[in-house]
Amino acid sequence: MTRKTTAMFKGIGTGMAAGIMVGVIGSMLMKDSKKNKKRVSRAIDTVENVLENVQDMFR
Repeated sequence: MTRKTTAMFKGIGTGMAAGIMVGVIGSMLMKDSKKNKKRVSRAIDTVENVLENVQDMFR
């Protein structure tokens, strides 16, 4: 039971993070400037860190 719940929350967290990342990247690419490219790379790094932290919480 707890394995199913853990897997479900991992999936939900991963899906949310991926959706946020796609939204941020899409909105930033529409503007297309050097400042926005830096923001996009920072946003990607932040989402990767969040995903790692979520995975670590469930271990």
